[in-house]
Amino acid sequence: MAVEQQGRIGANGVAGAGRRRSRRDEILEIAVGLFAARGYHGVSMDDIGAAAGVTGPALYHHFAGKEAMLVAALIPVSEGLLDGGRDRAAGRPGDPRGALESLIDFHVEFALANPAVIALHLHELDRLPDEPRRRIRRLQRLYVEEWVTVLTALHPDLPDGEARVLAHAAFGLMNSTPFLGGEVDRRRRAELLRAATLAALIAPTAPA
Repeated sequence: MAVEQQGRIGANGVAGAGRRRSRRDEILEIAVGLFAARGYHGVSMDDIGAAAGVTGPALYHHFAGKEAMLVAALIPVSEGLLDGGRDRAAGRPGDPRGALESLIDFHVEFALANPAVIALHLHELDRLPDEPRRRIRRLQRLYVEEWVTVLTALHPDLPDGEARVLAHAAFGLMNSTPFLGGEVDRRRRAELLRAATLAALIAPTAPA
C-alpha cells in the first residue's frame, strides 16, 4: 500500500523542527519516501540519486550507503520522540489528564507529519545492524515509559505492565496514519485520532 508522503525530518528528528534544511536533509527525505513506498530492498542508491538529481559520487559524499540513510532517518526520530515525550509528560505537574492530552497531541502531530518514517519503523527496523537497532529499541522503550508514568498517575490502580499494553495500543491507533487515505483532511484526521486515543486511555481499566 502506498504511503502518503508528507512532512519533513527536522533537526530533532521530528517534522517541523524549524531549521533550514540542508542538501543532506533533502536527500534523506527522498530516500525515506522511496524506502517506505517500495521497501528497502526495492530501492537502489541509483534510484535515490536519480530522484534527488544527484550523481553517484555526490550521493556518497553525504551517505556511505542505504544502511547509513536508514540509520540517519530512524535514530534522530526516536531521539526526538523521547525528548518531546519527556517535555510533554513533565510539562503538566500534578495534572496527569493534562499531561496525557499533551502527549497525545504531540504524538498525533508527529504521526501525521511523518507517515513514511513510521512505515520504516514498522517494516525496515530489523534491517539495521545490531548496535543502531538496539539503540533505537532502547529509545523506544524509554518513550513508552513516559506514557506509562502518566497513565499510572491517571489510573493509580493500573499496574505498569497493563499501562504498557495501553500505551502500545495507543501507538497502534495513532501510527495508523501511513495507511489512511486522503479523503479526510489533515485537521479532521488529527481531531479524530486525538479523540479516539484519549477515549481509549481514560476509559475504566478494571478487570472484567
